[in-house]
Amino acid sequence: MDLRPLFEATRQASRALAAFAPAAIAALLRDLADATVAETSFLLAENAKDLARMPTTDPRHDRLRLTPERLAGMAADLRTVAGLPAPVGEILTQKTLPNGLFLSKVRVPLGVIGIIYEARPNVTFDSLALCLKTGNACLLKGGSDAAFSNAALLAVAAPVLARHGLPAAAATLLPPERAATEALLTAVGYVDVVIPRGSQSLINYVRENARVPVIETGAGVVHTFFDETGNLATGTAIIANAKTRRVSVCNALDCLLLHESRLADLPALLAPLAAAGVEVFADAPAYAALAGHYPAPLLAPATAAHFGTEFLALKMAVKTVNSLAEALAHIVEFGSKHSEAIISEDAENLETFLNAVDAAAVYANASTAFTDGGQFGLGAEIGISTQKLHARGPMGLEELTSYKWLVRGTGQVRSS
Repeated sequence: MDLRPLFEATRQASRALAAFAPAAIAALLRDLADATVAETSFLLAENAKDLARMPTTDPRHDRLRLTPERLAGMAADLRTVAGLPAPVGEILTQKTLPNGLFLSKVRVPLGVIGIIYEARPNVTFDSLALCLKTGNACLLKGGSDAAFSNAALLAVAAPVLARHGLPAAAATLLPPERAATEALLTAVGYVDVVIPRGSQSLINYVRENARVPVIETGAGVVHTFFDETGNLATGTAIIANAKTRRVSVCNALDCLLLHESRLADLPALLAPLAAAGVEVFADAPAYAALAGHYPAPLLAPATAAHFGTEFLALKMAVKTVNSLAEALAHIVEFGSKHSEAIISEDAENLETFLNAVDAAAVYANASTAFTDGGQFGLGAEIGISTQKLHARGPMGLEELTSYKWLVRGTGQVRSS
């Protein structure tokens, strides 16, 4: 599949974006928000074509599904991004060297950003908005599961871009076939960075096959540790929210770590999960504590495979630990460096956990459901980075920029 003409057009569009003032991009995004709401019926009809091809039991079905409320939320995110300060041109550092050279470190766009994602049509507009706001052109590679939805979203966006004088190639939707992914990953000279969003297998494939730079947005194997001092009411609410608010997202809870001294509280702690139909895979002590108190059809002994699994469904593992140290060791072994939490009333335990856990977002007495660009005040996100180079955690506008040094002189030459 030869996509070089598309790549070249997007590269040219990225240069054209430099001429657009931040106010012009903000106006475009507000118009796109209005168009999204106005085209709700069309977008839902196209989304229904994708939904019809996916079983409702597939964990990705919820991510794929658009509703009037979700489209309204997408429009709200577009307006939020429109109202945020544009980071490009921000001066990060200024200094004058002893030789008189005046240095400025200034934010600049990355250039062309490729986004590879699966059954998540909302990513289409999140990516478009964040990229345009930062002066980046984008190559959007959605999965075949969301082909109709993604094409419909770009069909809504295209006339808006045209009305504002922006090249259509500033936001290019690539074919849904796998060959397009391969072409994007090897588009040296056209693409400045690729960001994968999706399953661990997708992320692994991108990392192993890319010849262009990659920012990993890893899968979320998420833990919450309820220690010996955890408040039962607080913990019950946090665990229920982290597990059941939306099970198909990467910040959803996968494994509860429970201090052994709190086994008697486990049935009460998980009562809201039982009501929500969450299947629990419990280790031996937790299973014994839950037997007869948790619905039998929803309770099963845990196996080794249940730990380190991102369920993306109404399923959760429970592991009993005898100390904070054992909880930390479990997270090291099975975590994905995405989001981890502790529920505790012990100040020392809280600080130890916050400082010791190696993850993009670490919580004390709060739900991991907050790991989200919108919740972090970024307007939207292009992904949640679990690596440490360039960006980490929810990636908003600043994370889609680099910088360059501007050096102003008066004729200086280097003598040695």
